[in-house]
Amino acid sequence: MVREGDQTTASPGEPVVTDRVLTVPNVLSMLRLVGVPVFLWAILAEHDIIALVTLMLSGISDYLDGKIARHFGLVSRVGQLLDPLADRLYIATTLFGLAWRDVIPWWLVAVLVTREVLLAVVLAVIKRYGQTGLPVHFVGKAATFNLLYAFPLLLLGVGQSTFAEWALPIGWAFAWWGTCLYWLAGVMYIVQARQVVTSARAAAVA
Repeated sequence: MVREGDQTTASPGEPVVTDRVLTVPNVLSMLRLVGVPVFLWAILAEHDIIALVTLMLSGISDYLDGKIARHFGLVSRVGQLLDPLADRLYIATTLFGLAWRDVIPWWLVAVLVTREVLLAVVLAVIKRYGQTGLPVHFVGKAATFNLLYAFPLLLLGVGQSTFAEWALPIGWAFAWWGTCLYWLAGVMYIVQARQVVTSARAAAVA
């Protein structure tokens, strides 16, 4: 890639990544971050309607910011940092809140948090080679979508209604798919990180 002014010229098929900060996708990502403490308060206080609405709005904005960024050429470095950060914070707060209320088991929290710890180590390693992050790919986004669908369904599955009986198994189906994809995405990030380290070492030798 070649830097040109405030943007990067990407290879064919890749989006151009700019240094712009104030864009519609970035504003949506910032609003998602603002919603994190609101969601955590709502779920711990058992205000389930507020929690569900916040989570749904997060999912919608997550979809929209990516579509808008790609369609209008507004992919930015700030967005590449904010978007996965918002995803991880929502997943972390939802896991904690649902486990605290005994909606999900703590072992599921441990499985997903372990993947995050592993990825944090990977990011720390590549940072030593001048890489501040890794591009978000489809599998990672698919994992996030599955988990963000799973959590409200699992919350709706609390109860004895007919709707709860339907929501609970569907929620767990999304949870299992999301967990598997989450780890698959983690493995793919490790492969990407290895390529970054290999390229950096080769460049240093040359």
